[in-house]
Amino acid sequence: MSDLLSRYSRPDETGCYQHITPENAGWKFVGFDAYELAPGQTLDIETGNREYCVVLLSGKALVKTAKEDFGVIGQRMDVFEKIPPYSVYVPHDDKVNIIAETALELAVCSSPSEGNLPARLIGPDSVGVENRGKGRNKRYVHNILPETEPADSLLVVEVYTKEGDSSSYPSHKHDTPSETETYLEETYYHRINPSQGFCLQRVYTDDRSLDEVMAVYNKDVVKVPRGYHPVAMMAGYDGYYLNVMAGPIRQWKFTWEADHAWINTDEYPRHS
Repeated sequence: MSDLLSRYSRPDETGCYQHITPENAGWKFVGFDAYELAPGQTLDIETGNREYCVVLLSGKALVKTAKEDFGVIGQRMDVFEKIPPYSVYVPHDDKVNIIAETALELAVCSSPSEGNLPARLIGPDSVGVENRGKGRNKRYVHNILPETEPADSLLVVEVYTKEGDSSSYPSHKHDTPSETETYLEETYYHRINPSQGFCLQRVYTDDRSLDEVMAVYNKDVVKVPRGYHPVAMMAGYDGYYLNVMAGPIRQWKFTWEADHAWINTDEYPRHS
């Protein structure tokens, strides 16, 4: 199995079933954890020297930080309802307490931080919604923590892709600091509907020193340390992924792979 693929495993006693850290990923910035909590189950997180974005993927929870009580939040009971989620931004040197009101699926995204931003609720009305692409390269996007909103290094977005379509395509990369590109590590947390399905994700560089193609199943995570990283859905199965990105400069600046950039032009689609 590829080192870039983290398979879903049975949750531990805390409810955690995905645990990606800079140390086990071999990079410097992005952390990602996923939890399944039963009603009444509690999760406590000390943020230390990292900022966090806690995303309620499905279900409802009572969420508090050291200074803020956000009450019971959450509205969607399944990610495939395609309505924006509730999230909470938590700065470094803080803590967050989460008590599940219902069965709860939770994503915990983190990266290094030295700023002094306050904890805040990111409600559905604050999430930017957009459609991208055309032809068989269309996706529906929820911008949870984009670069236009305050954070030190975290970027968080969720993306829906219909059966048979591609996404994160044309192939693009963000691994070489320059005037036109930023270095950003990235994780893809995948959900598949119906859940027994799979999608394909490729991670590769121009020189093919990295070239991995992975069959990705429900609740798996793909790590993207560098290179291009397109996703393709199989017929009969819709896809969702939550992206976490972070790097030394909090901007999403990327380079298209030259061979496939024509997908962005009027040449595509060739047929109606």
